Amino acid sequence: MFRTKFTTWTFLLFIVMAGFASCSQDDNNDPVIVEPSLKVSPALMEFDAEGGTKGMQITSNIGWIVTGAPDWLNLSKTASEGNMNIQVTAKPNELTESRAATLTITANDSDLVDEVQVTQEAAEAPDEQVEASIPPDNAGMREIGSVQLSDEMGIGWNLGNSLEAIGGETAWQNPVVTQKLIDSVKAAGFNAVRIPVAWSKFSDAENFIIQENWMNRVEEVVNYVLDNDMYAIINIHWDGGWMQPTYEEQDYVNARLDAMWQQIAINFRDYGDKLLFAGTNEVMFGNDYGTPTEEYYTVQNSFNQTFVDAVRETGGRNHYRHLVVQGFNTNIDHTVNFAVIPEDVVENRLFMEVHYYDPYNFTINEETTVYQWGEDAPKSEDWGNESYVNSQFQKMKNNFIDKGVGVIMGEYGAMKREGVEGHEAYREYYIEYVTQAALEHGMVPIYWDNGDEDDLGFAIFDRETGAVLYPDLLKTLMSTE
Repeated sequence: MFRTKFTTWTFLLFIVMAGFASCSQDDNNDPVIVEPSLKVSPALMEFDAEGGTKGMQITSNIGWIVTGAPDWLNLSKTASEGNMNIQVTAKPNELTESRAATLTITANDSDLVDEVQVTQEAAEAPDEQVEASIPPDNAGMREIGSVQLSDEMGIGWNLGNSLEAIGGETAWQNPVVTQKLIDSVKAAGFNAVRIPVAWSKFSDAENFIIQENWMNRVEEVVNYVLDNDMYAIINIHWDGGWMQPTYEEQDYVNARLDAMWQQIAINFRDYGDKLLFAGTNEVMFGNDYGTPTEEYYTVQNSFNQTFVDAVRETGGRNHYRHLVVQGFNTNIDHTVNFAVIPEDVVENRLFMEVHYYDPYNFTINEETTVYQWGEDAPKSEDWGNESYVNSQFQKMKNNFIDKGVGVIMGEYGAMKREGVEGHEAYREYYIEYVTQAALEHGMVPIYWDNGDEDDLGFAIFDRETGAVLYPDLLKTLMSTE
């Protein structure tokens, strides 16, 4: 065995040596000289203004070096030997002029040189700078006060849990808002749509710069409403709860409000008076639903003033636009007791907003055992019935409407309770009565619809198809006009 193995290895070694001799020597046993080679492709690399990465293939049998790369180009390798694919990365071109460079590839210890031309397109010229403030322009803005406008607005509907959903428009289980849905809202008889919005989709979080594509999406939905000849109200909704009414947060919140509302106002500045802005939503400290401290309501009043000032400063039609401010936590008693009407540069263009979900156990308490409502209902709450509704709404009339400040009841309603015998009739009666009382007291009632069709939901419409889910409830709601 040992001899056989030795003989085999000897034979293989002989073949290898013979092959080596044939490669390194010519027929006269003279050494063969290998000529250096260098080839680079492509000869031209073109980048758009956004930049990116492309491959550059170097084919060589010796060492090489790449020179001539400007600071806007990054190369994965600038020197090596043999064959290699180099990644060439162009940074975004922020200049409005194109640029070019020549990469020179030189083979070591030889006169071999190759070149690659690299070009990059110019950035688009920025749009004409939008002026932050322009002179007042009342074109398309009627000489009509907020109280008069209330009469025209009639009954409204909330596009709830859509554009204010944290994480994106569909994050709270509602589909993308469509023109078809808003057409159905119009066909049902509503004349106003409140569009809650969370605006903190920032391209620059440090300066609170709102992403352009999000601004455009909100505008698209606003146009769905206005194209149906309805009133549209956009606000800054909960938005993660950053609007805390404390002295510690006051400067930060006011600066953020100012920055955000100036952008929103400028974007919508050319719209007519069927578009209203509402500055905040249910401002409160944490989950404290009690009577606000002086600190809380003082700081919250400053938010209202900042909002009004920010919008008015943009000029144009915003100088005359109807604006909506809120009472503390949109509670009627807190609003009457603590709200201060902001100073304004025009008269009678402000609304005060409150919400109404009394009595809590009947309307929105998910674990309630109170399923009836009304003074004649044997198992209703002993408060919050018809007389209470009228007394609360009268407070808003006395303190605001009679003084030239319109009142928007931006949210109200009662959740559906499946399987509870007789509840739906009480729910319909509650909504009918509250809606009618709001109109009789000069307020604008805007029903809260969160798109939830299931138990404990508020939906009237199927958000996918626009179909009416509860025709009797809708009929009851609209019969009050």
